[in-house]
Amino acid sequence: MTFAATILTLYPEMFPGPLGISLAGRALERGDWTCETVQIRDFATDRHRTVDDTPAGGGAGMVLKPDVIGSAIESVGEGRPVLAMTPRGKPITQARIREIAGGPGVAILCGRFEGFDERIFERYPQIEQVSLADIVLSGGEPAALAILDACIRLLPGVMGAPDSGVEESYENGLIEYPQYTRPQQWEGRTIPEVLRSGDHAKIAAWRKARSEEDTRLRRPDLWERYSGVRDQSASGARHEEPGRPGK
Repeated sequence: MTFAATILTLYPEMFPGPLGISLAGRALERGDWTCETVQIRDFATDRHRTVDDTPAGGGAGMVLKPDVIGSAIESVGEGRPVLAMTPRGKPITQARIREIAGGPGVAILCGRFEGFDERIFERYPQIEQVSLADIVLSGGEPAALAILDACIRLLPGVMGAPDSGVEESYENGLIEYPQYTRPQQWEGRTIPEVLRSGDHAKIAAWRKARSEEDTRLRRPDLWERYSGVRDQSASGARHEEPGRPGK
């Protein structure tokens, strides 16, 4: 099954961009995924091809018009998730990326200026408003590229080793453990001894401990969520334990 990506944008020349090289580029050449762009301006009906207007109630900037955006969305059809890139959206997660990558594809609507007329999301409740992080970009295109890259690398055959996408940050609710490679010593710093021991059980334990510790220190938000899930699982396991003989 080919993963079909459609990007609704005012700047179609930005795609596939960096996704046309390296792993994603080779996957594109093989037909593992397709990249279609839709020029939003083509759906403007006035002679100036206007796509935006001033904010209702006043204020700086311009807002993308609902009639133009609505027509662009209608052109995409159904059957795939539709994401709207906006800093007002919910930060996308690796779990959601994995869900999207396992489906037929995705359509991504790229915002510009002061964003979208809110009536777009009232009219099309199926649209997911998403963001990359607590940052504001000049437009949704860079975020769309990042999301597509995250999906494409999970497609079958794109990455070399099947488990390359499993032991990574966010896949199990933690950030990944630190990585090392040769030379063994560099500027007075040495690869941790446990990683040179050949003891796979000790290495796995060390990596898990470092993932937990680094997540706790660097991403307390992830750690709180991970700890809560772990505590719930432990509690559920205790409740399911069979009674002792004679009880």
